[in-house]
Amino acid sequence: MDRANVRPTMRDVAKLAGVSIKTVSRVVNDEPAVSDALKAKVLTAAAQLGYRPNFTASTLRRSSNTTRTIGLLQQNVANPFSAALLRAIEDVARQRDVMVISASVDEDDDRERRLSQAFLARNVDGLIIVPTAGNHSYLAREVDRGTPVVFVDRAPAGIDADTVSSENIVGSRLALEHLIASGHRRIAYIGDHRRISTASERLLGYREALAAGGLASSPELVITGVHSEDIAERVVRSLLLSRRPPTALFTAQNLITIGAVRALRGLDLHHKIALFGYDDFLLSDLLDPQVAVVEQDIYRLGQTAATLLFDRQEGRRTGPGEHIRIPTRLIVRSSGDLPPT
Repeated sequence: MDRANVRPTMRDVAKLAGVSIKTVSRVVNDEPAVSDALKAKVLTAAAQLGYRPNFTASTLRRSSNTTRTIGLLQQNVANPFSAALLRAIEDVARQRDVMVISASVDEDDDRERRLSQAFLARNVDGLIIVPTAGNHSYLAREVDRGTPVVFVDRAPAGIDADTVSSENIVGSRLALEHLIASGHRRIAYIGDHRRISTASERLLGYREALAAGGLASSPELVITGVHSEDIAERVVRSLLLSRRPPTALFTAQNLITIGAVRALRGLDLHHKIALFGYDDFLLSDLLDPQVAVVEQDIYRLGQTAATLLFDRQEGRRTGPGEHIRIPTRLIVRSSGDLPPT
């Protein structure tokens, strides 16, 4: 057996540190009566081996060596996208009698890492992550040892692992082509941080469509780093009140689109400025005008990610990480058909 691909045990830590298993147990459980010197030796050995305590050994481990739990890390579980993704993953997991444990990382690299380690310390059978833009090489050892780790919606950095994401560039390009065909020449882009892979891809699609249409990308019309409804509303309001406002908006995330709708309605411009958003949202088709969107197949994203994870766990898929792209769909509604004024 290749020991490099086997999770280290308390016995391994004790051997490397030159202490008893009982001493390692006391350190792991933060019990008193352990000197600082011994504690340092144990923690150093544990770090060298990549050991993590098994908090679930006495209650969850089964004869199949699984806990029947998987961890799901998302940016914000309150976002409708996150809720839909969770439901899709749960539906696949339920067929195998597996529980999904979910948490929000809030675009925080450190929080993502801590939560990943916390889930792994409880011996989840695998992780599905909507990653931040940080370096994910800290999970390389887990992947090498056979722990299934699947990234969804966004690409990871510093690691080769299974990834499921949408055709972001194509979706954005089609939305822009529609606005350009409607006569728009000053189209603003409002998106999230460029360091996020989905945001950078959607911006690329925007720029590709402008270039194909013979239009220049005006710096004042490209606003990034927008990640909430309130910020989006302020940014869009400022754009629309500028000396040369855009005649159309492309909003590259559902919360940004909602903020844009509020700004347009607040200035009574919702029937004058065209709007095309990325990601559908609740009641978008009941607004006046109805909001045109690039729709992601969120259910298929989650379903595919969960299937990849279980395929890895159950040995049906081996080798390098697989990178799957899910097509998007253009939903043309009246906000996307408003002509330039």
